[in-house]
Amino acid sequence: MTTTNRVPMTDAGAARLRTELQELKTVARPRITAAIAEARAHGDLKENAEYHAAREQQSFAEGRIAEIESKLANAQIIDVTTLPPSDRVVFGCTVRLIEEDSEEEKCYQIVGEDEADIKAGKISFSSPIARALIGKSAGDIVDVQTPGGIKTYEITDVQYL
Repeated sequence: MTTTNRVPMTDAGAARLRTELQELKTVARPRITAAIAEARAHGDLKENAEYHAAREQQSFAEGRIAEIESKLANAQIIDVTTLPPSDRVVFGCTVRLIEEDSEEEKCYQIVGEDEADIKAGKISFSSPIARALIGKSAGDIVDVQTPGGIKTYEITDVQYL
């Protein structure tokens, strides 16, 4: 009996993967196939750099297609806007924090591993800060172990956007 672990993903993250998959299948794959056919027409494949480059692109594209299809098949897609609003931190919500020492305000959305992008304010649910925040509520004080030591944050707002 095999069990597949469902991987949480936001609705927006799943949509981005579906778009990338569509692009790979309808644009990249035919372009690469045409490049291989053209390179084959040039003759000797052993010393044909264009052929080898096109085959490498094909390998990468097919690997990425398989990876995306697997991720989508195992995804547990969570649309946070359908959850009953509350002040509790859950997967997909957006959290506003104030760092106690510096009084710096931070805003993060808790997302799936593949969606994480710190520059865009998206942190993985498995990151230390997200793990410390999940289950807490607005007004709570949270200590987070970071590479630079323990940081203390106050949760000022939780939004289900």
